[in-house]
Amino acid sequence: MTDNNMPGPDNPTPPLGQPAQQPPPYTPAPTGQQPQPPQQTGKGQIRQQQPGVTQPRPPTVAEQRARAAAQQQEQARFLADAAAYEKKRKKRKRLLIGGGVTAGVVGLVAIWYAAASPDNVTAQCTDNNDVIVDDDYCSDSYYRSHGGYSSGGFIYIGGSSYRYNYGGSGSVGQKVSGGSYTLPKGANVSTKSGTSVQRGGFGISGSSKSGGS
Repeated sequence: MTDNNMPGPDNPTPPLGQPAQQPPPYTPAPTGQQPQPPQQTGKGQIRQQQPGVTQPRPPTVAEQRARAAAQQQEQARFLADAAAYEKKRKKRKRLLIGGGVTAGVVGLVAIWYAAASPDNVTAQCTDNNDVIVDDDYCSDSYYRSHGGYSSGGFIYIGGSSYRYNYGGSGSVGQKVSGGSYTLPKGANVSTKSGTSVQRGGFGISGSSKSGGS
């Protein structure tokens, strides 16, 4: 083994009284510059793809077959979904049509029943001031037994007149509210005490038992 500090051709002995020659000091690399790694060559080298320069690898035969099979499956699934949707649409349309026909029939029956069923109207006896009085004042037996008479829908007893109000509201001693003094045709008309004034039905009005108009 050779000692580098030993005198020789490349390391002459310094003269007496002079120090031995020292190697130059270590100087670090400039800041911001990173040492570049050595480039690898041969198998296993990774190439960077550059846009517009690197060409894509053509698909293999197996990849082409797999892609075609996937497209066929997607098309078959699309056709199946379309057929199922069309089937549901036709079924829903039939249900709507059937429901409309049923609703139409029910509506006609309801209209016919409403037209055929007579209304129930309550009649109240009133005096010439439209004040509600006892129903007896408008009854045949009462005004006849008291020397009264009926004419033009009015019942006259002494110096007072009475007539029926149909459909109005109120109690005895109060002025009638609403209603009409015209006998409704085709309606079941009766007093609050249950006396029948007119019995209607199917649009045919019966005769009044008292002096209704």
